[in-house]
Amino acid sequence: MPRLNAILETVLYVADLPRAATFYETVMQLPILFSDDRMRAFDIAGKGTLLLFRTGGTLTPVHFPGGTIPPHDGAGPLHIAFAVDADQLEPWRDHLTAQAIPIEAEAHWPRGGHSLYFRDPDDHLLELATPGIWPGY
Repeated sequence: MPRLNAILETVLYVADLPRAATFYETVMQLPILFSDDRMRAFDIAGKGTLLLFRTGGTLTPVHFPGGTIPPHDGAGPLHIAFAVDADQLEPWRDHLTAQAIPIEAEAHWPRGGHSLYFRDPDDHLLELATPGIWPGY
């Protein structure tokens, strides 16, 4: 069986790309890797990439000199989790509170991890998760 190394990209589809990009730049403090009228790409600590696409904006193939990207899209509130060190959970809680972002729920996991849940402007459920959630994390 061929081996997988990691998930490289996570995609969210958003109604208002500039509004969503502002949220991820300011609230989540993610640096932009790429930006155009169709999408934004954000770096996740040098370990992954968050892609934001306008809902319905990727329904046709994208042709470029290196190849073709097939059409894709999504709808509804999706869920992604960001890994954070345990000692960063309280600073994140304070940061979200200062940004008037309500924490929707919290979870304490049997392995010792802790999660905070909140929403982005498109109602996607975001999670900040400390080690102890899964066997590998």
